[in-house]
Amino acid sequence: MGSEVTIQVLEKMVNELLEDNPDYFLVDISIKPTNNVKVYLDADTGVSIDKCVKYNRALYKQIEESALFPDGDFSLEVSSPGLDEPLKLRRQYVKNIERNVEVMLQDGAKINGKLTAVNDDGVELEEMKGKNKKKEVIQHTILFNNIKTTKIQIQF
Repeated sequence: MGSEVTIQVLEKMVNELLEDNPDYFLVDISIKPTNNVKVYLDADTGVSIDKCVKYNRALYKQIEESALFPDGDFSLEVSSPGLDEPLKLRRQYVKNIERNVEVMLQDGAKINGKLTAVNDDGVELEEMKGKNKKKEVIQHTILFNNIKTTKIQIQF
């Protein structure tokens, strides 16, 4: 079974597991050549370790029973994407409104600013330029198809 087909089967399994908790959603699944399966979940109100453990156990059992990997030759990690991972889904953008982000555009340009709004086509950012009296706020509207990556910027 090819990796893409395996990922589709896993997506179906994960989405069925998440049906009882609409706050949670699947972000991504990756499979390494060593059959290390990584499942990234997110939630509108944050991901708890307890939920990751619960979904890991349930999914592990389903994978074993389905014989998706011959001889049970696989490992499974279920986690949240983490702050170092780029945002992938519109729902993740909505969850992070009011946070500072770095948007890398398809042309390589970067824009840092506060995520102020998300619509069906893209996002709106508020960029601060200058300091004190020369401080200027620049509004950006960026279409999703112009975004290469978006990462959360941590403020201390």
